[in-house]
Amino acid sequence: MSLAFNYRHLYYFWVVAKEGGMSRAATRLDMAIQTVSAQVRELERDLGCQLLKPAGRGLALTEAGVVALQQAEQIFQLGESLPELVRGAAQVQAVRLTVGIADGLPKLVVQRLLQPVLATPGLRLVCHEGEMADLLADLALHRMDVVLSDHPAPFNPHLKVHNHPLGASAMGWYAAPYWWEQAQDGFPASLNRVPVLLPTTHSTVRRPLDQWLIQHRLRPRVVGEFEDSALLETFGGSGLGVFPAALSVQDDLLQRHQARLLGPCEGVEDHYYAISTERRVKHPVVQQLLARG
Repeated sequence: MSLAFNYRHLYYFWVVAKEGGMSRAATRLDMAIQTVSAQVRELERDLGCQLLKPAGRGLALTEAGVVALQQAEQIFQLGESLPELVRGAAQVQAVRLTVGIADGLPKLVVQRLLQPVLATPGLRLVCHEGEMADLLADLALHRMDVVLSDHPAPFNPHLKVHNHPLGASAMGWYAAPYWWEQAQDGFPASLNRVPVLLPTTHSTVRRPLDQWLIQHRLRPRVVGEFEDSALLETFGGSGLGVFPAALSVQDDLLQRHQARLLGPCEGVEDHYYAISTERRVKHPVVQQLLARG
């Protein structure tokens, strides 16, 4: 970067302007008056305008000098705070956490699972979503610190991983305002009268949901199936149909989509796991995640 002036010259001008004269500025800087004066004249030459003018026995700022002083104030105030800011940043060591997220895991649940560690000082969170097999392969190659999933990693004699339960959430049925009004009376039998959205068979919770519907002798009109839980919640919240989701995200669904809980889906739970390559995890943030799971 090319500059039209020297910051040292600007600093001398700033001190002269603050002290109100060359003599007092020279005393503060512990320099000869002639040296300070020469530095200020050099700045005026670089900027192409006069910054100071005689005023009685002292000096006064020209209009250009007033503008220069205002800018110098900001520059050197920032400069004075620089050492403290840099030292503070150096004291906080960055902690990188690379997380693999199984594509069947609801996004609102992911946010809740990670919430306890998000306040870790210096945390740099990197999230990758994908199919379980690909995530576990990256985990084995140490490209990831942990994988979050709604089911444990399947046994593989060639892949040494460990499953850490993070808890579970019961499921419920939700609906946007119009369908909630239609289905609130006579639930769960009312599900036969309204359109229903379901996760695809790719999701581990689909089979328990189907069994729940059979147990209640329900044959709803399924108008959509979604592999991505975020899409399921978005379309359900927009009014396409009644949809299942974890009871733990009830407040979030109401806030984001105005989707209200119709009723619980008894006996159906969504389970969550953290998967690592170590039985005793060493990564400090993953340790926090498991301790609060």
